[in-house]
Order: sequence, then structure tokens, then C-alpha cells
Amino acid sequence: MKRILTSIMGLCLSHTAVAVEPDTQALFDHQLKRLHADERVDLKTAFAGHPMLVINTASHCGFTPQFEGLESLHQAYKDRGLKVVGFPSNDFMQEAKDEAKIAKVCRYNFGVTFDMFSPIAVRGSDAHPIFREIARQTDKPPRWNFYKYVIDADGRVTAAFSSMTSPDDKELREAIEAVL
Repeated sequence: MKRILTSIMGLCLSHTAVAVEPDTQALFDHQLKRLHADERVDLKTAFAGHPMLVINTASHCGFTPQFEGLESLHQAYKDRGLKVVGFPSNDFMQEAKDEAKIAKVCRYNFGVTFDMFSPIAVRGSDAHPIFREIARQTDKPPRWNFYKYVIDADGRVTAAFSSMTSPDDKELREAIEAVL
């Protein structure tokens, strides 16, 4: 019982990242395929120098309805330079195997227009370098789907929030405002 309560508390808590020098190469020196598309995106061109909200997502998770709130954040802050970026992952065994199904959940069920990429690993030794860098800076790899990381224009993770933090959470919005 104690272990379960500790796990739940870990999921519920949000935390601010420790100031660590960012490895911008680990964050941005990649080309990733857009979700359910042939287009490859050069992350350095698209995102370097911009504040970002990075989320690991899954289309069959109890937190999947957060897509709607994440899209609202995207609409509210895109004109101020915020880039909302979703990275589907099956690390927690809740992502569709087919990109068309993932895209349908994101785009058609929840109206997502922010950047979404093909699935990647977000934890452990197989984690994509982007998420290894986020974990290095925060010492907090995603413990579940829909972890949220606020990254400033210099590539520094300034805040991290658990799955339990909704996109309309005041602290999340304050963290975003702080990097704009």
C-alpha cells in the first residue's frame, strides 16, 4: 500500500527543473518524421531559439483528453512564440501501433494542430536523445504519459509537470509565461 501511495504522489507532484546548462545538440540536432506523414522536420530550424512545451503522449491513455487543453495552450500562446510539441510513445504500452490511428486520435478526435511526430522512446536506455537531455536537465524522465516540460529559448528545461497537471493549470501557465 505504501508503495502505491508513493507512486501516486510521484505522479501528482509537479516540480521545477534545476538550472543546468543545456546540451542544445541533444535537443535540436535531429530530423524527425511528422506523425503520419512523409515530411521530415529539422528540429534546429523549427524549434531552436523558441520557447517550447514538450509532451510525451499516448492515444490510449486516461490522460488522452488533455490533447484538447494542449491545443488550447497552443492557440493561446503560438502568436507569442511558444512551440507546443508532442512526442507519441509506447513506453507505457498505451500507444496505437499504427500512425494513422494515432493521428486520428490527435487531429480528428481532439483537433490537434500543434507539431506531432512519429512515435519515439522517451525513457530508459532506448530514449530518444531529446528525452535523455530532458531527463539529464531535470533528473525527471517521464513516469507516465503526458508529462509536460517547459523549455526556454536557450534550450533550458525550466519546469516539469506530471501527467496529473492539466493544461489549464495555473502553475503550468505561469511557467510558460516565464519563458515567453
